[in-house]
Amino acid sequence: MTTTAEATDSSTTRRLSPRDLALIAAFAAFISACAYVGAIPVGGAGVPITLQTFAVMLGGCVLGPLRGFLAAALYLALGAVGLPVFAEHSSGLATFTGVSAGYLWSFPLAALVGGFLVKYVAGPRGKTRALVVFLCSIAASILVIHPMGMAGLVLFLDISFAEALKIDALYWVGDILKTTLVALIAAEVHRAFPQLLHRR
Repeated sequence: MTTTAEATDSSTTRRLSPRDLALIAAFAAFISACAYVGAIPVGGAGVPITLQTFAVMLGGCVLGPLRGFLAAALYLALGAVGLPVFAEHSSGLATFTGVSAGYLWSFPLAALVGGFLVKYVAGPRGKTRALVVFLCSIAASILVIHPMGMAGLVLFLDISFAEALKIDALYWVGDILKTTLVALIAAEVHRAFPQLLHRR
């Protein structure tokens, strides 16, 4: 039977620590910084290539599902209240109903899925292997970022799914390169700090 003391200790363990909060804030700031890097216009859809997805997936794969999710969610919240943290220094609620809205909405969920796969599927050994982390991260992109991004294009550009797929395909080469970088960095981080995913 679980005692009151044990239940209290379990609740405390699940609570976000100051270190957790610092990591979440740091990665939210990192995503913001990466939104400014590159911002290369691609095609005519108006969704530029940036390093945002690199930072989002690195957060999920390094911090784990909960903290990765919260870091990406905090980033979106900062942009929603008016801080110019989105691509091309944009901000505000209107961004969430624009052509890039689907991609933005996907960020917290993608970090959650990528972090879950690294922590619970890859496990202690897999998280230190770049190939395994790559597969976890690219799976989150395939399952979350690209489908939600295309859904946003269909909704806000009033185009067909086939047309959205053609636009989204332009981002795949960059996505693979960014995912490779995520895998290399995350694997090294987990080798150096094997307990980083232990709590979250």
